[in-house]
Amino acid sequence: MSDSSSCQGCPSAAGCGSAGNPGDCPSSASSAPSGPAASSGCGGGCGGPTPEQQADEARLQTTLSHIRNTIVVMSGKGGVGKSSTAANIAAGLALAGKRVGLLDVDVHGPSIPRLLKLDAAHADVDGDTIQPVQWREGVTLSVMSLGFFLPDARQAVIWRGPVKMGFIKQLLSDVAWGELDFLVVDCPPGTGDEPLSVLQLLGDAARALIVTTPQAVAVDDVRRSLGFCEDLNVPVLGVIENMSGIVCSKCGNVESLFGQGGGERLAKEMNVPFLGAVPLDPEIVRAGDEGNIYIASHPDRPAATVLRTIVDALVEADAPQA
Repeated sequence: MSDSSSCQGCPSAAGCGSAGNPGDCPSSASSAPSGPAASSGCGGGCGGPTPEQQADEARLQTTLSHIRNTIVVMSGKGGVGKSSTAANIAAGLALAGKRVGLLDVDVHGPSIPRLLKLDAAHADVDGDTIQPVQWREGVTLSVMSLGFFLPDARQAVIWRGPVKMGFIKQLLSDVAWGELDFLVVDCPPGTGDEPLSVLQLLGDAARALIVTTPQAVAVDDVRRSLGFCEDLNVPVLGVIENMSGIVCSKCGNVESLFGQGGGERLAKEMNVPFLGAVPLDPEIVRAGDEGNIYIASHPDRPAATVLRTIVDALVEADAPQA
């Protein structure tokens, strides 16, 4: 845990000009897990870049040079199934034979480990290198989340923005991702520290995938995510309308629950591609709770068919052009 003699939670406490006076450090935090999460370069605000930070930046760029496609899954609204969508798309890409990384940057609510039945896993650290957790044998899906560093499920992570950015940068640069066809990044909802940090760190490599539900109250918030991407000059791969109707558990028909078409109308309004409407299936909920990826465990269900269509479109876009 944090030490009162230095910047609490600051990833570069040893080099911070406010060491010994935690209240003066803009990246101080009242709670932080131990391990590599507390030892990377400062997220900003502690003066100009040090030689160590310059080396960290070079390391980040070297890592990114081995990743062909980066998909940042975002939503302006919580509760739209964004993490489930990110996990299923990453798994679908891996099952299609692609080399995939899945990075969970939801610092305060990391849910990717549970969705992949990896909630009991812990990250291995070898010197300055963090080894990602592998999803299953036979496919290349490397996973990294803050959840792999937390000692127990009750621990709250209380970090300010600069600490988050330092940690996210470490997960991008210090994890042994290797050669990847796709890196899928699951962001928390909104347009705050985590998505901003990810998009800034990825730079021109970033592509956004936006998830919404059909109702107007969700679309209003998700519209802001699209505006956020526009302001940052981040290309948008498209919009997914999640929970677009519900699949009847008895007959399999899809019935309207939250309405339909809101995501498609938003995509048209904002002049971005519409990737598909994924119906709400009770089996998606059950699969997520049990850690069984829906697209793999229920491949013939209507929602899995739509998700697979989205995955196929991403694979096709990655194919070399003649």
